[in-house]
Amino acid sequence: MNTLVEIDQLKTVLHASDEPIRAVDGLSLKIASGETFALLGESGCGKSMTALSIMRLLPDVGEIISGQIRIKGVDLLQLPEFAMRSIRGKRISMIFQEPMLSLNPVMTIAEQIHEVLTQHGRLSHSAAQQRIVELLEQVGIPDAEHRMHEYPFQFSGGMKQRAMIAIALAGEPELLIADEPTTALDVTIQAQVLDLLRQIQQRNHMAILLITHDLGVVAEMAQQVGVMYAGEIVEMANREDFFNHPAHPYTQQLFASLPEKHKRNHALAVIQGAVPSLAQTFSGCRFADRCQQAMVVCHENIPQWHSITDDHQVRCHLYDSKNQHTERSAVINDSIIFGAPDKNAGIETMTPVSPLLRVTDLKVHFPIRKGLFKRIVGHVCAVDGVSLQISAGKTLALVGESGCGKTTIGKSILQLIQPTAGSILFKNQELTSLSRSQLQKIRSQFQIIFQDPFSSLNPRMRIRETLLEGMNALRVTPLSDTHNEQEIDTLLQRVGLPIEVKWRFPHEFSGGQRQRIAIARALAVNPELLICDEPTSALDVSVQAQILNLLKSLQDNLGIAFLFITHNIAVVEYLADEVAVMYLGRVVEQGQVDEIMDTPKHPYTQALLSSVPKIKQDRVIPLIRLKGDLPSPVAPPSGCHFHPRCPRAMPICRETYPAISTFSNSHTTHCFLYSQES
Repeated sequence: MNTLVEIDQLKTVLHASDEPIRAVDGLSLKIASGETFALLGESGCGKSMTALSIMRLLPDVGEIISGQIRIKGVDLLQLPEFAMRSIRGKRISMIFQEPMLSLNPVMTIAEQIHEVLTQHGRLSHSAAQQRIVELLEQVGIPDAEHRMHEYPFQFSGGMKQRAMIAIALAGEPELLIADEPTTALDVTIQAQVLDLLRQIQQRNHMAILLITHDLGVVAEMAQQVGVMYAGEIVEMANREDFFNHPAHPYTQQLFASLPEKHKRNHALAVIQGAVPSLAQTFSGCRFADRCQQAMVVCHENIPQWHSITDDHQVRCHLYDSKNQHTERSAVINDSIIFGAPDKNAGIETMTPVSPLLRVTDLKVHFPIRKGLFKRIVGHVCAVDGVSLQISAGKTLALVGESGCGKTTIGKSILQLIQPTAGSILFKNQELTSLSRSQLQKIRSQFQIIFQDPFSSLNPRMRIRETLLEGMNALRVTPLSDTHNEQEIDTLLQRVGLPIEVKWRFPHEFSGGQRQRIAIARALAVNPELLICDEPTSALDVSVQAQILNLLKSLQDNLGIAFLFITHNIAVVEYLADEVAVMYLGRVVEQGQVDEIMDTPKHPYTQALLSSVPKIKQDRVIPLIRLKGDLPSPVAPPSGCHFHPRCPRAMPICRETYPAISTFSNSHTTHCFLYSQES
């Protein structure tokens, strides 16, 4: 193996409290040239801090106290800072998890890429401009020649992530550290980005350290896998051994937490508790307090490494020779893997006479103004004639690429965006005709969980104040301070956070923890309809399982309805009752979840489902890679909006928009491949 990067006994501490926090505690790994090494684990396990240690970009309170980080034999920890500047961006580059915090808001995207090219190359101005366009086109930015001169705030969340990837690849690094590089991307763009990373990796023989919580991405990308828990790696294996024979109880429970179709009527397995504080000194296994198979020795002695095969090592007492006869064969039982049976499974509730929410021919068109007098010269057709309905206690999943109008639909239902046309009936009451004061009286009945919790939480308010604000503003009868405190404590516990965090500020939490706070805020006023805009996209699988179980229990016990906006198809299969597939402002296919997942009809739906990374490569639908990007909603294509990218387009598709085609009482699509209704 041609080793490119070798990390040996790396220890990084954070001096953020009275006791040092051992964020990375004795980590060792090797990455070969041209190899992808995936690092898995929950939020707070030290994955991102490992990446920042390699780049030597630790926060002011961070310090590497021991260990070695060698790239082709050169120890980066022995280099002065000025020497590291020539390595960052050229030999080692990084894609950060939150692009909005990493991109410079006062520089255009072109200027930020040009900065890298200037630092590490000697390109002329014209050559640099051409190179910038090439990079942006590679990562799927449409109209790159013009959009390169825009600022980060003018890009969607997914496009900001793609711009961040372009900046990281500008110097053609030997090692690319990718910290959740596809978390903000929908599955079709994710497939393009992963293809791009593979192509660049093969062409440049680049190594990748991939930090992710998506096991499907790991299965498609990685050759080696390391599982990190509480600052140390607890299991290391090649891809085949890892997915076929996960050995550590923590790894097994991560797999058991994955949402899947066959678990739909069961609660997902949840890893109880939280990652322990890294400010303490450990005397036993760090996972012992949460482990389903813990023994007395696990609490008393630190486990050592054990080899299962030459390419598979695990740090666990279950594999000690003295415990093998009783413990090594232990596996997680079915109740852990599949969860306890849902007590409401198989109990059908009566469908109400009228749905809780009925949206009819909804349109949201944003005017484009130009000139001195700001005359309207066109419209952005963000939502263009969408109809859907949700019954009480049911979940409608809304899926589609970034920019297709999913979030706009959610905000317009809540009247956060004024619809251009159409009807929105909530409990048979027309929302579009209500005044602001009338809306205020019923706003507690429908709430939203925003996609980016960092932007939606007030940075100057403690968590207690954030939760209390909505409770006081939307309640007809205020409750006592004691009762409010009890409710706040209950809310935090329900979303998997300890009570004491209510005195902290949003910046003191990880991304996943901030999302849980945002969910608690939405639940604080007991809504009947909850619009969930990518609520689990920032969460690792174990925390995602907690949130999905929470949402399911709320629905079972309180009858809450969900409009679930997501690009995670596994979550759709597990949680949704119905699915609506959107493309460029319109719903192109809609039906029951099994109808859409098992027999997708529209070519776009087929491409969307085929792009989902799978742990087991048993695709029923052939792999379909869409070319190009979503067209601009300012000037949508004539006829069927999907025809420029459709592999099965016909001449009629370019001329007129297809009427509805019906396959069952619930399954419909708009496509000329099927008989049209008059």
